[in-house]
Amino acid sequence: MSIEMVSIFSSLHKSCKRLFIFLPLIIGLLINPISANALYPSDPSSVDVLKDDLHGADLHNTEYVKYDLSGQDLGEANLEGAYFSVTTAKNANFKGANMSNVIAYAVRFDNADLSDSNFSNGELLKSVFDGAIIDGTDFTDANLDLSERKSLCSRATGTNSKTGVDTFESLECTGLKGYMPPTPKG
Repeated sequence: MSIEMVSIFSSLHKSCKRLFIFLPLIIGLLINPISANALYPSDPSSVDVLKDDLHGADLHNTEYVKYDLSGQDLGEANLEGAYFSVTTAKNANFKGANMSNVIAYAVRFDNADLSDSNFSNGELLKSVFDGAIIDGTDFTDANLDLSERKSLCSRATGTNSKTGVDTFESLECTGLKGYMPPTPKG
């Protein structure tokens, strides 16, 4: 089997996998739509709970739509399956956080500490990681915009202590068309 066929089957497999993830969500929303008020907090005091210490908290399957998480300490938190949309997480600490299967659409992770966190199987489209620390971050099978993936590849270092996956490999940097790995200094 040619490399091109393997590549096609691999892409098809990833597409089908994502379809099976989102299909129940789409069907559920068609059957029982949620109101806009449930997704968008209209009262800023409704996010006061985020002022508490969230380091190591179990926050799996939680929703953060239009939240300001700037400077929050979510290190070692379990955010598996959480949903973030149009959220700011500038200068936030997610060090060692479990963010597998997270949906983070149009989230600003500028200068956030994401070291040793796990974004495997995450949907990270339109999210920005300018200046984010990604040493040891696992992005295995995460869906990222190509320009953001290239930017992350230019500074990818380390291996995740929990999954054992190398950041550079998890971003599939060697497979990017037109990408040249940085040359070692020295």
